[in-house]
This record gives sequence, C-alpha cells and structure tokens, in this order.
Amino acid sequence: MADHEATREQIAANLKAHERHLIDPTDRRRAAVALLVSPLNGLLTYALTRRALTLRRGAGNYALPGGNFEPGEDAVDAAVRESNEELGLALVRDMALGMLDDFLTLGGHVVTPVVLWSPTPLALNPDPTEVHAAFLEPLSDLDHPEAPLSVANPDGGEPILRMYAQGTWINPPTAAFLLQFRDVALHGRERRVHGVGQPNWTAR
Repeated sequence: MADHEATREQIAANLKAHERHLIDPTDRRRAAVALLVSPLNGLLTYALTRRALTLRRGAGNYALPGGNFEPGEDAVDAAVRESNEELGLALVRDMALGMLDDFLTLGGHVVTPVVLWSPTPLALNPDPTEVHAAFLEPLSDLDHPEAPLSVANPDGGEPILRMYAQGTWINPPTAAFLLQFRDVALHGRERRVHGVGQPNWTAR
C-alpha cells in the first residue's frame, strides 16, 4: 500500500505540472472519460469497458467509462457520474487527481480525460444497456514494448497510434487517452496526442 500511495502522489504531481492543451468547446459537445486507477491483488489497474453490442454508435468498441456533460457539470462531475452509471460504482469528486489534454473526436466531441484514484479494490457491475463487459487492466500493460503501435491511416492523414489492452491493439480515441495517461501521468514525460490519427469509423 505504501508503494501505491507513492504512485498516487506521483501521478497527482505529474498532472499538476502538465500544461493542458485546451480546446474551445463553443458549438461542440462536451464529454469526459475516466481513467480510473485502483488496486487489485497487489497491482494497480485501470478500468476499461467494451461497449454494449446493441448501441447505435460504437457498438463493441473498447472505451473508457464516460459520456456527455449534463447541464451544470464540469469534466470531473461527468467522469464520476458516468463511471457510477456504467460500472455501478460509488465514486466521488475527491477521487480526482487531475486532467489530461482536451481531445477532439471525429464525432465532434471535445473530450476531457479525468484521472480518478480509488485506494481500495473496485467491484465492477456493468450496466448491460451501455457496457457489454468491463475489465480491470494492469497499468503495466500500458508499457508494452511495442506501444504505441503506429499504423498507416487508411483514410489518409496522421498515423493511427494503437495501445495494447485485452490481448489486442485498440484504436484512438481511447488509445490516445491511454498513451497520454501513460507518458504524462505515470512517467512524467511530455506527450501530446491531439494530432493522433483516428479511423473514420470512430465517427459513426
């Protein structure tokens, strides 16, 4: 637990030192995703979901818990509420350690990733209307030796950077959030991802 507390303090310090890239949200939808860190069997993990197969958009895609702001919310409020709704958790604002860069998706959302910390293990209880499955992925998997895996964008433009999770390679925007979380929050390294290529199908 002492090592975990040191990691929590380091993540908070790294996020505080990070000068966020901000995007003007005027005429765009605001959304937040949660990078939810918690211990499991002596390891630190983050929560990853696979979206419900019945959704009209993004069915079956790997994603972080999150969604659109509701009236009066900020990014932390939205990330906490969406995590609670999607995963059946009882999170609170005080769990937030900081935020990463705003990210503009091809679907037109300005997404703010919020890093949340739980000092105790979490029992995920996914809402089946939104989440097909949920996982607690080891933070160590973010340091896969081939990550980020750069592949040519079939639609042209900047390369797509993929991150390793669940035994496969997942695409931006989720991969972009995970990449910046790894480099900035975990390792204190400069990393910008707002120019990372996104497959066109992520806008559907």
